Amino acid sequence: MSQLTPLNYAAAAAGSLVLIQWLLTPKPLAPLPPGPTGLPIVGNVADMPQKKEWVTFAEWGRKWGGILSVKLLGRPMIIVNSAQIMSELDKQGSIYSDRPRLEMGGELVGYSQTLVLIAYGARFRTYRKYFSRHIGTPLAMERHIPVVDYETRRFLKRVLAKPDDLNAHLRKLAGGIIMQLTYGYEVQDGEDPFVNLIEGANDNFSAATVPGAFPVDFFPSLKHLPEWLPGMGFMALARKWAKATHDMIEVPFAYTKQQMTAGTARPSFVSENLENEKTMKADEIADVKLAASSMYGGGADTTVSAEYAFFLAMVLNPDVQKKAQAEIDAVVGNDRLPTFADRPHLPYVNAIVSEVLRWNSVAPTGVPHTAMEDGVIGGYVIPKGSIIIANLWNMLHDPEVYPDPFKFDPERHIATPEKAAQRDPRTVCFGYGRRICPGMHLAETSLYSVISSSLAVLNITKAVENGVEITPVHENTSGIISYPEPFKCTIAPRSEKAIALINEEHL
Repeated sequence: MSQLTPLNYAAAAAGSLVLIQWLLTPKPLAPLPPGPTGLPIVGNVADMPQKKEWVTFAEWGRKWGGILSVKLLGRPMIIVNSAQIMSELDKQGSIYSDRPRLEMGGELVGYSQTLVLIAYGARFRTYRKYFSRHIGTPLAMERHIPVVDYETRRFLKRVLAKPDDLNAHLRKLAGGIIMQLTYGYEVQDGEDPFVNLIEGANDNFSAATVPGAFPVDFFPSLKHLPEWLPGMGFMALARKWAKATHDMIEVPFAYTKQQMTAGTARPSFVSENLENEKTMKADEIADVKLAASSMYGGGADTTVSAEYAFFLAMVLNPDVQKKAQAEIDAVVGNDRLPTFADRPHLPYVNAIVSEVLRWNSVAPTGVPHTAMEDGVIGGYVIPKGSIIIANLWNMLHDPEVYPDPFKFDPERHIATPEKAAQRDPRTVCFGYGRRICPGMHLAETSLYSVISSSLAVLNITKAVENGVEITPVHENTSGIISYPEPFKCTIAPRSEKAIALINEEHL
């Protein structure tokens, strides 16, 4: 999903019929939020940034305030830069929790029935209920801690063997945890067919949603024209990608069902929700299958981004790393890896977890919402059908809340009376309303495990080439899911004892 942008969602969802309908709709008495003046018909399409859109939105916010608007082909896009305004949206989540419609990526390629794009309604609530029971609370996550521990240890072994492949190891770690929890499947070392299948389908989705790539996103009626006409090649491509989406949904699901039939299935989201399959309706089974397919795409990218940012932060802040290692050594010692039982006694390590989420916003503008009916926020009208973008990056870098916001400083999260009123970054970076990330507890659990275990046994330092240290820069990729740009670093075990801990076979 890393190539999705707010422009993509807005432009994809806005066709000629939307423009006509909006022009003919009686205008409400309250004004739209202010914003840059656009052109006739196309509105602000030319003003929309093609990369790092959150920076441009923040600049507009400084000029027009915490809530502003633009128009794209006649359809309003509301941009929220203020945590206070986002709180108002949160309180009225029942009318601001729909998603825009994507013709290519959503309808033709098949992602419209996964959690990220499914329309707000009964099926959406069913998916959320499934997620909530399995991973949606700290209590629900407790039983999954052994899986997180196991996959974290496998990650450390991979890093020890090939320290230069950090990003690949983090992807394998995230995929391993999610595949175990969802399907009871243990990811293989090296190339894994299920991981390749799912990530390939998600890559197709990213390509299907590149802004302006497919005219059908602007003019949905094109999909009904004969395919022999010029410009209709997208239909053959859509069928190919839809087959990959179908396989992503069906193949791992079939694996779990096969394991259940053989009596060898591990406990998982799918196996537990199919315990009474004989009495379930076809729609109920389909809901389990589609909710399961949503877990990987919704959780892997964001977790990898945060974990990769942690390693970058340690390269750039050696004093933070040394202080955290000293805390772990004092509390845990060097005869074992940290566990979740140690977490209450590791305040500085926990502060690093919070600061990673704040410093490196994994979803700078979140996934856009759509207003399901007219509403009023901050004294301005939000017309039905408006696209709503929450600039989470700007909220997480507000100097009024986080002084010197571009500095990586875990101390800002150590609880003191003076800091009691500060906003916890976890309440911002995981979205808002009925669409708040259902996997946030899994993401935070995984992040803590990687951070505490890596600090216990690894030293993360600047890479050296030709005798010269390389100092990386914290730059992020564009898109709804944003990663730190690739960087080089040196990862080495802290000691011979650390090597022995990494290589232990038991948990």
